[in-house]
Amino acid sequence: MIYFKRLIIIILILNACQTPGLLTIEGSITNSLTEVSAAELDLNTDIVWVIQDAGNSNNLFGLNLKGHIERNVDISNVKNIDWEDLTSDKLGNIYIGDFGNNSKKRKTFRILKVKNDDLNKTNAVAEIIEFTLPKDIHSKDFEAFFLYNNFFYIISKETKKFIVLKVPNEIGTHEAVLRSDFNLKGKNNKITSADISSDGNIVVLLNHDKLWKLSGFESDDFFSGQIEELPFKHNTQKEGICFKTNSKVILTDERDGIEGGNIYTFDIN
Repeated sequence: MIYFKRLIIIILILNACQTPGLLTIEGSITNSLTEVSAAELDLNTDIVWVIQDAGNSNNLFGLNLKGHIERNVDISNVKNIDWEDLTSDKLGNIYIGDFGNNSKKRKTFRILKVKNDDLNKTNAVAEIIEFTLPKDIHSKDFEAFFLYNNFFYIISKETKKFIVLKVPNEIGTHEAVLRSDFNLKGKNNKITSADISSDGNIVVLLNHDKLWKLSGFESDDFFSGQIEELPFKHNTQKEGICFKTNSKVILTDERDGIEGGNIYTFDIN
């Protein structure tokens, strides 16, 4: 009888660490952050940087993998118009994509650069990269981007065909270049976050119930190679993804009642 009780306890503990499907829960994000909208791993630690989207404070939060806040950086010179995604460079500088546009009325979009040296402080002043859309492109909503060869690739949030814009990583104002457009197969294809592996060989695009793994592409023609759809068998409002290793990603989702509000890992191989 004692043996079976212990066995039941062990099973309950193991199940508490798993979600349905292939996702593994690493931690529960602190209740004070309900609308986590991105994820980016710190350069030299296991800190996961996150933000909250429109209507929330202009703060960059550093979480440990259990979901507890270890760093809190107030970006003092900007307002959170609609922060949506994060990326970083090889020096550990963090970039905030302030390009959400639910109303489809924005004409100017921003990427905010927070220097690595400021990530251990409580306050920071961001450098600002602004961009406008190409002249023949109507205003769109963006929630995903990544940095590759010192250019940002910014992906629109569309039900069907989406566009990829290219913007240089240079302080100032730029007119974005239309790099490509593409239509992923299937349903529920709105892209909410993106990242590229440290070796530059794999791009991941996030949706609430799946990700797409892009590999074998040539230069920055990211859809020229193999495109794999990897389902989670788990559907919540997932809006943050970043690489932990070249074969494993970290994901975050928003909290909705008793669902979500977690940090997950997912093996893409």
